Amino acid sequence: MKRKHFYSHLVETTHITLEIAELDVTSGERVHLLSLVEANIHTTVVSKVLDELDPLDKKKFLSNLSLEDHDKTLSHLKENVSDIEEKLKKEIEKVTKELLEDIKEARA
Repeated sequence: MKRKHFYSHLVETTHITLEIAELDVTSGERVHLLSLVEANIHTTVVSKVLDELDPLDKKKFLSNLSLEDHDKTLSHLKENVSDIEEKLKKEIEKVTKELLEDIKEARA
């Protein structure tokens, strides 16, 4: 099965999905909110990666990313950034926690 992103195995959003399901919104709005969550996570991950790479490696990363070559992208990152998966996991956890807090606040 093909992964959606090179970092998909690091993302757990079930708790956010459940919170969004509790919101008093239409199903279309739920889908839109879930796509915003995904976009926010993606932007956070790409930003963190770019912060960690030197200029030449950034170009290679962006090339692999644009080709959606997830295995090559992750392999390149592992070769050029120490503990990249752990760093990304922390960033993802931070952003998902913030999103979850925002959703809970909207429900209040």
